Amino acid sequence: MKHQMSRRSFLQSSTAAAGAVLGAPAIVRGQNLNEKLNIAVIACGGRGGSNLESVSSENIVALCDVNKVNLDQAAAKYPKARTFADFRKLYDHAAEFDAVVVSTCEHTHAFATLPALQLGKHVYCEKPLTHNIWEARVIREAAAKAKVATQMGTQIHAGDNYRRVVELIQSNAIGPVRECHVWVGRAWGLQSEEEAKAAQDIVFVQERPATADLIPEGLDWNLWLGPAPERPFNNVYFPGPKWYRWWDFGNGTMSDLGSHWIDLPFWALKLDHPLTIEASGPPPHAEIAPASMQVKYEYGPRGDLPALSLTWYQGNNKPAIWKDGGIPQWDSGVLFVGEKGMLLSDYGKHALLPEAQFKGFVRPDPFIPASLGHHQEWLHACKTGEPTTCNFQYAGGLTEANHLGNVAFRTGKKLEWDPATLHATNAPEADKFIKREYRESFALKV
Repeated sequence: MKHQMSRRSFLQSSTAAAGAVLGAPAIVRGQNLNEKLNIAVIACGGRGGSNLESVSSENIVALCDVNKVNLDQAAAKYPKARTFADFRKLYDHAAEFDAVVVSTCEHTHAFATLPALQLGKHVYCEKPLTHNIWEARVIREAAAKAKVATQMGTQIHAGDNYRRVVELIQSNAIGPVRECHVWVGRAWGLQSEEEAKAAQDIVFVQERPATADLIPEGLDWNLWLGPAPERPFNNVYFPGPKWYRWWDFGNGTMSDLGSHWIDLPFWALKLDHPLTIEASGPPPHAEIAPASMQVKYEYGPRGDLPALSLTWYQGNNKPAIWKDGGIPQWDSGVLFVGEKGMLLSDYGKHALLPEAQFKGFVRPDPFIPASLGHHQEWLHACKTGEPTTCNFQYAGGLTEANHLGNVAFRTGKKLEWDPATLHATNAPEADKFIKREYRESFALKV
């Protein structure tokens, strides 16, 4: 049977689910689509360098990086741009730019992003959107108030494969979905030396180093730490992605790859706030995120969609059906289990299962428009006021849910979640993981 949804119906439903209506852009210079935006780029090396290249069709007017090596390399390409080490000083020149690209480490995302929103600037921010749940809610609310174009860096969301999967799920190809499994093969984090070698982990560390290393020339370590507790420099934290396994700076694989992989069921099944969250794995470490663990989320009914159980697996953990050979053993994947069959997907391909059952199946005509390209979507939205697909309302909800997986893991409890108050009603000890204290000179100015 062929199921179809009109483009208008899709846009209405997806916009409503994501809260994506921008209204009139906060910055309207009366330009046409050929006029270039003035963009400030915060963090210019690594992922930041890639993002900088992706928006280089516009006017790059300001560059910021705590690492002078990265800053000098970017400035050589854009010699007319102002340069800064401290993004707080960059915002003293806010009249000079329309939009900001944020590619700092996770623990400073909110601090670089919030001032831009408060000043009415469009913002592109790398994933995960923030370092914790409270920050994600602050950014969601600020973005809704600012009514600017926002986009989180989940590039796979712009690909055709995810669009085709969402169409199949939302057109009922496998029937109502009450169960979903998401797993990733990456196993970086707290583990034995043997496990680290097997996982091709770039860092083997089990405790905070007791000694300090020489700070690399050109790196402002105090600015790199930003709001995080002060500690001596060590090579186990820098450069990226070493930092992301340390709780003070990142949230491990759960928030990093969860931003990409849980994005697919979040989109297809119109998810937002889970009712309960329960994690399992090794004993939580005070300093370092786990390499292997899993989290089970329970969601209530959403409109005409049934209640859902979604389970996340990372590292050595895999779904039972994967271990038993009941599905292709892809290294990473998303499995939707419906009443009429299953759908298995990764970044670039998907399959309806069992294959024999879907022989001759007629797919719905595509109804999700092709993306202009992940960064181009955002640039277009900055100029037109049209919505983006990974705006901060949608991405903020995804980020909150991913962080909840780590909160459940660190507390060792099945959490009962109240999204209105941002509290686990049965676990007050979770509060310290939902919102944290900052160094005074780097407080988040809400």
